[in-house]
Amino acid sequence: MANSLHCDIVSVKEAIYSGSVQMLIAHGRAGDLGILPGHAPLLTQLNPGPVRVVKENGAEEVFYVSGGILEVQPHVVTILADTALRADDINEAAAIEARNAAAAALQNQKSEMDTGAALAALAEAAGQLRTLQQLKNRA
Repeated sequence: MANSLHCDIVSVKEAIYSGSVQMLIAHGRAGDLGILPGHAPLLTQLNPGPVRVVKENGAEEVFYVSGGILEVQPHVVTILADTALRADDINEAAAIEARNAAAAALQNQKSEMDTGAALAALAEAAGQLRTLQQLKNRA
């Protein structure tokens, strides 16, 4: 069995990461998923949150995805997301402000459409903050 698998993390705008990894950890709908070489084929949805990759040299890199799809094939794992960022590129102050604005919008909701948009914004801000927390814990 190989000690690594190829990983691609792709957003609508660009490919964020492409390379060999020992392990990938992503935030799926049912909780965190750990993908190692030899993992069974899988197709699942991701929630907004962090994606961690452990490279072949043991170095770890953290990314944020706004949700999307995770596909695992025998030697390749692919993440397709609307938005994908390197954790270092996330603006913590903007994420906190977005979380607070979404929470305020939930309190002042006037329709179901307002509620849905506020919940989506809240999930995205919470995912960005969780990603930043994992980046800080890694340091």
